[in-house]
Amino acid sequence: MPEIALFSVILFLVEFVRGAALVSFLPVFGQKTLGLNFDVIGIAITAHYLTDTALKMGIGALLDRFSIRFVVHVGLLTSLAGIALLQFASSPWLFIVASALYGVGISPIWIVCLTRVSEEKRATQMGFLYTIWLVGLGAGPVVCNFVIDHSISATYYILLGLSALCWLLSLLISGAKATNVVSLPIREQFKVLGERLRHTKLLLPGMILQTGGAGMLVPILPSFAENRLGLSGAQYSLLLLAGGACTAAGLIPFGRLSDRLGGKKWFLVFGFVFIGVALYLLSTEPSIGVSMALAGLLGLSYAALLPAWNALIANYVPPQQAGLGWGIFSTVEGIGGMLGPVVGGVLAASMGEPSVVLYSAVLYGVIGFFYIWFPFRSFT
Repeated sequence: MPEIALFSVILFLVEFVRGAALVSFLPVFGQKTLGLNFDVIGIAITAHYLTDTALKMGIGALLDRFSIRFVVHVGLLTSLAGIALLQFASSPWLFIVASALYGVGISPIWIVCLTRVSEEKRATQMGFLYTIWLVGLGAGPVVCNFVIDHSISATYYILLGLSALCWLLSLLISGAKATNVVSLPIREQFKVLGERLRHTKLLLPGMILQTGGAGMLVPILPSFAENRLGLSGAQYSLLLLAGGACTAAGLIPFGRLSDRLGGKKWFLVFGFVFIGVALYLLSTEPSIGVSMALAGLLGLSYAALLPAWNALIANYVPPQQAGLGWGIFSTVEGIGGMLGPVVGGVLAASMGEPSVVLYSAVLYGVIGFFYIWFPFRSFT
């Protein structure tokens, strides 16, 4: 199997399981099977993002020194252990630990993919990678919602089996190190990256708040869809499918358009603003038809901003330390994803699910208007 095809398959399966677990399985399993509150579920999801985020910088450094197969294989084995532990999670703390362990294996394959993208066609190739990522991330909850209506245990064993398959596929990865990385002493690498980070002050709001806004929604999505939008499990799957299909369909065209036309700044601005508008309208608890249309708008908006956002971040990654660089920037972005579920869980427990969607909409709107003043030269 060609290397890029193997990476794509592993990335798809990893994101399939992640989407199914975080968006559908963990909230339903935690609430209905274990009787946990939203705040505990939010903490568990945050624990997942905490290990994912904390390890990204370290995994980037490991990829600069060890073989790709070793790093990816160990990470996926740890994630498999986290999924396996869920069947014994009879108490909240064990539920949180299992979710945290699962977060370990997510970072390596994504960082590897980022380091394999060529600079000449970055937006186009990132559009392809994000398509693989989002199709997996979106298909996971869709399939999970159909199966979970019939059997929670069957859903669990599907996730466990796919996690095991990812681990086995990682054995096929070559034992070579990343070829586009020049090894430097770790102190010198951090010195170079420190220079780049000092120039990213204007990026920090977008890096943290965008993942925070999305993270806030994760613990409450199934409950909000059922209790506030009146959706069945199948209809909720269609809602996710509508958003994911529009994102997947738009990523490569928007990436190519961004490469050809330039003006990536406006792709970023309008993407954030329209996400905020769509979420605000969803918080008003519209009809099923309107909800589906808003899910499509969310997907297209996300497709517009992702290639532009990646192209912006790429300008600050030192090419000689690509693995470590992407790891550090992914870590900074992950801070929002780490804090978001806790904030969303607490808001939902105290103010209700619609308030979480509303505050997430406000965050995205603020980010969009903030980047209107971002200088164009930072995108070139």
